[in-house]
Amino acid sequence: MSDDPTQVREFFGARAAHWDARFPDDGPAYAAAVAELGLRPGDAVLDAGCGTGRALPPLRAAVGPSGTVIGADLTPEMLTEAAKAGRDEAGELVLADVARLPLRDGGLDAVFGAGLVSHLADPARDLRELARVTREDGRLALFHPIGRAALAARHGRRLTGDDLRAEPNLRPLLAGSGWELTSYADEDDRFLALAVRRTV
Repeated sequence: MSDDPTQVREFFGARAAHWDARFPDDGPAYAAAVAELGLRPGDAVLDAGCGTGRALPPLRAAVGPSGTVIGADLTPEMLTEAAKAGRDEAGELVLADVARLPLRDGGLDAVFGAGLVSHLADPARDLRELARVTREDGRLALFHPIGRAALAARHGRRLTGDDLRAEPNLRPLLAGSGWELTSYADEDDRFLALAVRRTV
């Protein structure tokens, strides 16, 4: 699929109404990934490219009522579905491109991004934008409920060396964008890369 923002919006917009029905069993995987992000009560966290907001309830549970949860997505239809599912009660929904977030510098403790990296128009620039809004030593989780090989098979493709989520590609990409990769898991039933915000 293209990483052009307009085409990404059209792709997900056309599928938003049935998105959760296509992946009804992903909830526990989202909750487990959020748990590994190490959030504390009172933290501020962004779900970048939140889609229908499946991560918002576990994010809210992690930061508690005193915390801040924001779900940002560039597809209005996805945010509509998130609200229909009641997930707007877990976090504030914001129509925004992760390339230009309406957030102050260093205001977040963490960023969660499910299925995000492969849809970024300019991954280095966009990861720098996520770093901009995250405090020093804040955390980033790049997640997918299935691993790279399983996802490629689902789409009838083979894994290639230029996959941005491959560790040899992702580590330097993150490092050049203000993040230090601290753990990497690419298994059949999940992909989870964790990073810490560092000064470039």
